[in-house]
Amino acid sequence: MKFRSPLSLIALLALAVPTGCNRTPETSNETDRTSDDRGMPMPQSGEAVKVSTGVDADAVEALKDMSGYLMSMKTAGIHSDGSLDVVTEDGQRIQLDGTTDYKIRRPGFVIDYKSDIKNRRFIYDGKTFTVDSPTLGYYASVAAPPTNREVLDTIYNKFGIRLPLEDLFRWNDPGGLREQSLKAGYFVGSATIDGVKTDHYAFREEPVDWQVWIQQGEQPLPRKLVIVDKTDPARPTFTARLDWRLNPTFSNADFAFAPGKDAKRIPIATFKGSGE
Repeated sequence: MKFRSPLSLIALLALAVPTGCNRTPETSNETDRTSDDRGMPMPQSGEAVKVSTGVDADAVEALKDMSGYLMSMKTAGIHSDGSLDVVTEDGQRIQLDGTTDYKIRRPGFVIDYKSDIKNRRFIYDGKTFTVDSPTLGYYASVAAPPTNREVLDTIYNKFGIRLPLEDLFRWNDPGGLREQSLKAGYFVGSATIDGVKTDHYAFREEPVDWQVWIQQGEQPLPRKLVIVDKTDPARPTFTARLDWRLNPTFSNADFAFAPGKDAKRIPIATFKGSGE
């Protein structure tokens, strides 16, 4: 079976999980409510959500608060179970599942993506960035700059590699370039995701529609992410739920790469795109 290209964002975010918003009613007549706790209108069953087409400043501020909190953590562990749509040549959407585990410190990260189709590891130990394919028995390593932010910029500009969750950490980047790309952004409502109360936001950019559910309170963690690729008529979707470990203890051994016994080193192909 031949497939058209899947979501281009799989290179950006390699996590995922089934869609759905588990809302926990506080009273027996929850479904009859017409507004949420903020006084925002709530869609009723079978009713389309009515929102403005502009970018709400509070929605953008929520992204910045989330990003700032993520950047403030010294270490973090994240687990995601996810799903990604790929599209056949005749337009049928096929859903593929996988899990992703993250270890993050400053400097350093390890990202393990596993599925029945593909296994990949991305390792940065503060000096070297490595892409490992343990199933195929190949890996590639390059010298890397001394900070996580510089590594993210370097591996994309030189090699066209964007890593899972990268954008969630970058809304506080100087210049507000991400904010300028938004066509719409608004607060949808409140929702309970895996027992955690969250605020649900929806955004539109030129190539994608996307949503994020941000934990309420003093720890504004992203708990769920949905991305819809608008460049494909089939609208393939990427969905993820995120489980966080805050400030876990890691050792240098957690970020050390040791190739398999028969693994072969290969070069990373140079990126020849526009860099956008």
